[in-house]
Amino acid sequence: MADTILINGHIWTASQSAPEVEALAIVQNRIVKTGTSSEIKRLAGPGTRVLDLQGRLVLPGFIDAHTHFLNGGLALRSVRLRDCRSREEFVSRIAAKARELPAGSWILNGDWDHEQFSPPVLPTREWIDAVTPDHPVCVNRFDGHMVLVNSLALKLAGIDRKTVAPEGGEIVRDPKTGEPTGILKDAAADLVYAVIPAPSLEEKKEAVRIALKEAAVHGVTSIHDMSDASSFEVYQELLSAGQLTARLYVYIQIPEIDSFLRLKIKSGFGHPFLRLAGLKGFVDGSLGSSTALFFEPYSDNPRAYGLLASHMFPEGIMEQRLRQADRAGLQVAIHAIGDRANAILLDMMEKIFAENGPRDRRWRIEHCQHLRRADIDRYGRLGLVASVQPYHAIDDGCWAERKIGPERARTTYAFKSLQQAGAVLVFGSDWTVAPLDPLTGIYAAVTRRTLDDKNPGGWIPEEKITLEEAIRSYTIRAAYAEFSEKEKGSLEPGKLADLVVLDRDLFRIEPEEILKTGVVLTMVDGRIVHSSPDFIFDEKQK
Repeated sequence: MADTILINGHIWTASQSAPEVEALAIVQNRIVKTGTSSEIKRLAGPGTRVLDLQGRLVLPGFIDAHTHFLNGGLALRSVRLRDCRSREEFVSRIAAKARELPAGSWILNGDWDHEQFSPPVLPTREWIDAVTPDHPVCVNRFDGHMVLVNSLALKLAGIDRKTVAPEGGEIVRDPKTGEPTGILKDAAADLVYAVIPAPSLEEKKEAVRIALKEAAVHGVTSIHDMSDASSFEVYQELLSAGQLTARLYVYIQIPEIDSFLRLKIKSGFGHPFLRLAGLKGFVDGSLGSSTALFFEPYSDNPRAYGLLASHMFPEGIMEQRLRQADRAGLQVAIHAIGDRANAILLDMMEKIFAENGPRDRRWRIEHCQHLRRADIDRYGRLGLVASVQPYHAIDDGCWAERKIGPERARTTYAFKSLQQAGAVLVFGSDWTVAPLDPLTGIYAAVTRRTLDDKNPGGWIPEEKITLEEAIRSYTIRAAYAEFSEKEKGSLEPGKLADLVVLDRDLFRIEPEEILKTGVVLTMVDGRIVHSSPDFIFDEKQK
């Protein structure tokens, strides 16, 4: 007899053999049968939990292929600046947070976006110094590649007009005085990060619990976390306590490769709820921070081409580490946003693949945002996973052409082209850079309708993909990207019972309605981790 059955639904399985069924049965943590409601009801016994879907859509549990999960939980507890539209609002929220915290406490995170200001101008320390005399401030732009710090934070970090920026970073200075403005880009922010007290283990555990609740509410059952070794300790603690309610596939920063090599760890090592994925590296920065690396200068700053990230220094170290990773059988996920950054990375990968010969690598490039046409084809030829975040397209699309011009924008967020070239297209959020909600990502990929509503037919509409393809990129393809497609990513007999139930059928509504859709049930490992109280009922009690 089944432990749980779901009946009377529209279950989209992502399976080629039976793409749509009415019902399914679960024993313990696995799906044992799919079919019609009458077939599945025969597996119900006295102790079976029966969930009547009442026609609702069921999908495989969403797999978010790119998050910063612990930081996301910490950010939910911090000052929120993402929707600030003016200097006054920005300053007011930081002032309010300063009033909440004891003197000496750091004000962190924020996720601000200066492109939403009118006019879009970078904030400076002068904005916030007066309201934070006793609180050091380090609030990041939402892409994580630029921070604003106040004068107290600069003092604590020992940064002044004579400080030389580290390789891969920039200290933005007042052109008249040479004094730091408070904006630090990429590696320059590390100078301040070094003096910020680390949160305690208990604080980190609580942040992850908050993040797990956020994931469950949005139907996210598996998470690819672009993390570090210290986060892995937190996840292990929660795993031991039985408190992980989503599966974590964790990437460690590539400078830590020696730890993998010494222990001879292979990608995928671990527990069904917590596995070591491999190595995460950076080639460049971000478009919004003008640190994404391009062949041609930025249209709004002809002197700027972007920056190589600190992981690229000393020269040649990235290629050396990639070669070591390949020989050790490790998966890598490397951040590349600008067209030159992507070309540099593709050159390295192509060279290493030729040297070491073919194998099932499933190497990933993260973001893949701005590409030359010839490099799109190389993604397919090399069999790479293109790990993209579709929400960025409808966010950056509001202002990207101002920074790189319309010609380069034609191959920006080239989802359909990458797919047609043979790359494995997988979707994630980049949370907290973008919302954790996969439905917003699906909406973005299907409509490409920018957040400012200036592109109702879609920004670069030829790069739209179908609803089915978008869902596959959040499910079975994302499972493939973590070598787990035989275990999850589709709703088939023998696979893990990770699934999500929606209150609207995405296949029967207009694309614009996707954003109005909600999650009424999230199941992980056969256990319900989120539900709407008015949805679930047991037929035995009727």
